[in-house]
Amino acid sequence: MSRSLANHPAISADTRAQVQSLAAKMGYKGNPTRTLRRSRQSKPLTIGILIGVPAENVAMATFPFILQGIRERAGMEHVSIDVCFENPASIEPSVRPHNIFRNIRAGDWRGTVLIYPFPEHTVGLIARKISAVAVLESYSAPGIDTIDTDDSVGILALVTQLRKAGHTRIGFLTLEYPVVGHWATRRFGAYVEALFSLGLQFRPEWAINVHKAGPHIKDDPTITEHVIQRMREDKVTAWVCAADHQAYRLMEQLAARGIRVPEDCSVTGFDGLEPPQGLHRLASIRVPHEDIGAAAVARLLSRIVLPNAPRRKILVEGMPVEGQTVGPPPKR
Repeated sequence: MSRSLANHPAISADTRAQVQSLAAKMGYKGNPTRTLRRSRQSKPLTIGILIGVPAENVAMATFPFILQGIRERAGMEHVSIDVCFENPASIEPSVRPHNIFRNIRAGDWRGTVLIYPFPEHTVGLIARKISAVAVLESYSAPGIDTIDTDDSVGILALVTQLRKAGHTRIGFLTLEYPVVGHWATRRFGAYVEALFSLGLQFRPEWAINVHKAGPHIKDDPTITEHVIQRMREDKVTAWVCAADHQAYRLMEQLAARGIRVPEDCSVTGFDGLEPPQGLHRLASIRVPHEDIGAAAVARLLSRIVLPNAPRRKILVEGMPVEGQTVGPPPKR
C-alpha cells in the first residue's frame, strides 16, 4: 500500500489509482516530504516551473516574488526545480515537439507549477501526464489545483474606498493578452459584484477589454483615449484596473495628456507593486506572492502523492494598500 501511495513505478497504474482513491475516501493525508523521500543513490525529485512570459519580460512582473517563495519551499523539502520561461501563445505541442513534453516523457519532471495563463488544451495535455498546480489562474482540466488570491474581497475593498471618497461612476480596465486569463475576468466579476453591493451603476461601455461587456482595445494610446472619452461624456471619475502594471501604464498615459491622478481621476490596481519613478503609489491590494509560491510547492507534492484526490482551490487573502491615487471626484 505504501508504494502505491508513493506512486512507485513498480506498482501498476490501475492498482495505484485504486489504492489512492480508497485512501482519499478514508481521509488519508500522508506526509508528502516523507512519502517522496528517496535514497541518496536515487535520482532527486525535480519539479518544473513553467512561467508564461519570455525571460526578458520582467517589467512590473510578479513572477520573481512567486519564484522566490517556490525556491525557499523547494529547498526546505529537498526538491529540485527546473525553471522554464515560455511565450504561452507559442506552445503548440501538436505542431512540433517541445522541451516541456520531452522533459515529461523522459521522467525528468514529477510535477509542474504553472505561473500565468497558458492555453487550456496545452494545460490539459500536461495534466494528463504529470501532476500540476496553477498559480493565480484556474483551468477546466480535471485534477489541477489552484493557489490564488481572494479577488472578491480585494476588489470590494478598493471599490468601497472609491465610494467613500465620493465616486459613484467607476470604470474597469484590463489589457488584451495573447492568452486570455481567467484572473482578469474574475476581478471584473468582483468589480460588478462590488458595484451592486454598494448600489452603484454599472454600464458595459465603462468596462474595457472584458469579454462581451465592453470595447476591446489593444494599444495603450487608444485605451487612454477611450478612458478620457468616458470621463468627458459619462462623467466617470475613477478606474479599477485589474493589475498594478495596467494601472501604472494608464497613469503614465494620462499624465502625458495633462490629466492628473488623483486630482482629475482616481485609479486603483491589484498586486501591491512598487511604483515606477515619478508616479504615486497605487491604492491596491498587496498579494503575498512569496506565500503563494511556497503553497504551490506544498500542494504539488501532495498532488504527486495522491493524484486522484479531489481538486483543491486555495485562496490567499491580500492586504489593502492605501496608496496616493484615490481622491475626491473633481468638481465639474
